Amino acid sequence: MLVNEVAKTLNIGPDTVRFYTRMKLLQPQKNQFNGYREYGDKDINRLKFVLAARQLGFSVDDIQQILADADKKRSPCPEVRRLLAKRLQETELRFREMQQLRKRMKQALAQWKQMPDMEPTGQMICHLIEEFTVPFATEEK
Repeated sequence: MLVNEVAKTLNIGPDTVRFYTRMKLLQPQKNQFNGYREYGDKDINRLKFVLAARQLGFSVDDIQQILADADKKRSPCPEVRRLLAKRLQETELRFREMQQLRKRMKQALAQWKQMPDMEPTGQMICHLIEEFTVPFATEEK
């Protein structure tokens, strides 16, 4: 199959197929007559795996490591569990940070509601941002 055929089969864009090929996650054969990359069943299965792993939050580096283990006939399952636990921990941290950002945004909008619009000066660009203060009691660490 050619790039466009793979993309259509998996309902993804051709650039996605090309990206994972550049990342060496797929290893299509080059047609000796026209130079086109031809993807086989193994590439399709690997790409399905890659797409599923990405949906679970695995990075490209993670997936390269998992595939390297599988290619060496070693079970990647222990590494998959370890990596997913790590990704979950990172996601939990980002989630807490986003909750804090959301809270600051709401506080800013509430503070700005009654503040007037002002023209920029040589000392000030937008007083709303420059005068915004976060009450310390509501900021979580």
